[in-house]
Amino acid sequence: LPFWRYFYPHLQRQFPEELADVSLDEYYRAVNRVEPTFIRVEADEVTYSLHIILRFNLEKKLVTRELEVEDLPDAWREESKSLLGIAPKKDAEGVLQDIHWSLGALGYFPTYALGNLYAAQFYASLRRSVPELDERLEAGDLSPVLSWLRSNVHAPGSSMTPAELCEEVTGAPLDAGHFVSYLREKYAGIYDLR
Repeated sequence: LPFWRYFYPHLQRQFPEELADVSLDEYYRAVNRVEPTFIRVEADEVTYSLHIILRFNLEKKLVTRELEVEDLPDAWREESKSLLGIAPKKDAEGVLQDIHWSLGALGYFPTYALGNLYAAQFYASLRRSVPELDERLEAGDLSPVLSWLRSNVHAPGSSMTPAELCEEVTGAPLDAGHFVSYLREKYAGIYDLR
């Protein structure tokens, strides 16, 4: 929200007909709406990891031969209904939406969820390192973010494993609690869940 407090007026000037009568609060709620979707790349940041879990569960069953390829479309619909509360009617909205499996990229999907976990833990560390981050973002100053990333993430880059980098940058091993806290804090405010 601090980012948008600065940049939203700029966006409104670029799209005056579309956004002139839309308040910052309305806009922020709209772009952060949580709603299950069939398509992974259209998912919001809350339900996105459920898409990853769906694929991981099915991949595990394929690899262990608990699930045959011909049974995958029905298994997809069941898993989607279980995790997201929706079941696609067409395979294009379900099992055929990604190219990963046809390319033989099994075991790849969890890396997307790991990226979300690392990002949330890095963000928590950034916020501790730059206590005035919200004020700087509200002023349109993104330099503390870039500076922190350059020093802590970009400079060491691939000289360490992701786990080593996480521990070096944040002082702790990867912990999904940071992602859960990030989501709770952000969406509790958006949806008045406090």
